[in-house]
Amino acid sequence: MTALHFRGVVLPDDEVRDLWLVGDRVTFAPVAGATTVSDGGFILPGLVDAHCHIGIAPGGAPVVEIAQARELALIDRAAGVLALRDAGSPLAYPELDFDLDLPRLARAGRHVAPVKRYLRDIGVEVPAEGVAAEVATQAAAGNGWVKLVGDWLDRDAADLAPAWDTATLASAVASAHAAGARITAHCFAEESVATLVRAGIDCVEHGTGLATDDIDEMARRGTALVPTMINIETFGGIASRAAEKFPGYAKHMLALRDRFPSVVAQAHEAGVPIFVGSDAGGGIPHGQAAQEMLRLQAAGMSTLEVLAAASWGAREWLRFPGLVEGGLADLVVYPEDPRRDLRVVQAPARIVLRGRIVV
Repeated sequence: MTALHFRGVVLPDDEVRDLWLVGDRVTFAPVAGATTVSDGGFILPGLVDAHCHIGIAPGGAPVVEIAQARELALIDRAAGVLALRDAGSPLAYPELDFDLDLPRLARAGRHVAPVKRYLRDIGVEVPAEGVAAEVATQAAAGNGWVKLVGDWLDRDAADLAPAWDTATLASAVASAHAAGARITAHCFAEESVATLVRAGIDCVEHGTGLATDDIDEMARRGTALVPTMINIETFGGIASRAAEKFPGYAKHMLALRDRFPSVVAQAHEAGVPIFVGSDAGGGIPHGQAAQEMLRLQAAGMSTLEVLAAASWGAREWLRFPGLVEGGLADLVVYPEDPRRDLRVVQAPARIVLRGRIVV
């Protein structure tokens, strides 16, 4: 096995260092006979997209072939994204956990969703009395995560509404934790996210309805937020399509969209852990993590904080060690300093996954 040698400014340490990749592990101890791959530039642990769906095809249909899921993951890999959290997939693909060509996968099973109130064919739709049991089932289907649909359009109410009652939402969180999984939830509206945060959910996806009290509680508990700002920009189209039949819902979605940058800024200021997620799959193309990073920067996070949210911090959160002694051999090299100009992350000069050169 030939070791690979890299030299450059290693972030976040901000030191010019030599590191060696031996198989799928990092070492700072010199390895005789190693091949020097890169000398110069700025080295980061591989990027992360912490909210995507390689089991949902462009346009929103379920992926039915493993080969298509692989293709979607490879789009992310080409952008330097070397770890993915699939936040719900209608396709079971446990064999991809061990595919050496693909980014590392943290994944939920299928979305646990309310009956006839979610995207067709995507989630497992269950009534309130079946939620806790289904959460346990989906915990076993994933590899550490469960995805809950916390709210969606209620046609009777003609607006967003919680997927189930407060007790059921809380039971979902407890069921996931009892099964040894972390649980996250799709949350657009106000009531559902407030309930789930106080029930001890591990992460909030989107979080457009977060109030100040919710944000403070998330900061106190260490609850993560993955804002998917790219996704929230699509609310205008959702509102336009819904306006004639559900005008109140359309107005609500636009209000949530318009206030969202300030919500993200407030969460950041409060100390809520924030991670990069594009919501790729369905209506959002894969390979967009860098674009999400730029949006988080515009929302007030410093460049270094954004880099952490997309690299070493996100990897630690997902339990994929970065460029530490004995860490995983995933890295990206940039010719210029991304701290000076974050747009640099759109074009990595080198990509190495599992100790194997991609670019």
